[in-house]
Amino acid sequence: MKVAIAGAGSVGIAIARDLHANGHEVLLLEQDPELVTRSHDSLDVTWIAADACEVSSLDKAGVGTVDVVVAATGDDEDNLVISLLAKQEFAVPRVVARVNNSKNQWLFNESWGVDVSVSTPQLLTALVEEAVSVGALVRLLQFQGGAAHLVEVTLAEDSPADGTPIAELGVPREATIVAVVREDRLVVPRGDTVLSAGDEVLVLVTADAENAVHDLLVGE
Repeated sequence: MKVAIAGAGSVGIAIARDLHANGHEVLLLEQDPELVTRSHDSLDVTWIAADACEVSSLDKAGVGTVDVVVAATGDDEDNLVISLLAKQEFAVPRVVARVNNSKNQWLFNESWGVDVSVSTPQLLTALVEEAVSVGALVRLLQFQGGAAHLVEVTLAEDSPADGTPIAELGVPREATIVAVVREDRLVVPRGDTVLSAGDEVLVLVTADAENAVHDLLVGE
């Protein structure tokens, strides 16, 4: 997979390093040429001194040939512009954008070319809630600008799903149970998988079906 990352700050470099270690081809775009010069030898990826908010710079960098663009700068306005250009001008199949200020989360949607937005503060909050909440639906990640979410619920003793096979739950078509974690063991869900109190259930669900999933796993 070929990935272009805009922004060579600590976040961008960390992403580039992990993707490179996993065998992906990485282009790292940074508008500060001095930073590119200083950091070039520290990470064996393709470094490009370019302003990712300019179409001409993205074109010269070969963004039209990548599979994924990651807008990882420390400025939300820049990340939105980068996402929009990547999607509209270069038809990049997948655009992932970093949200620095959680108050701007609502802007990071398909209208701005964003397929997946990642807000570190919101993610940390969700992980804290996930760790301490039983019987509550917790949003972990947002996709398609809020049209779909990855949610998690630890089934309580009084969950209506306790003792019920997944095939008999009546999960709406707009939702899919993607994983079940039981006693620190991953269970790949099948129709005959029986859910039990204490299970951590991960569900990919559209916004419209979230309430229905809540009622099935948590209760009305």
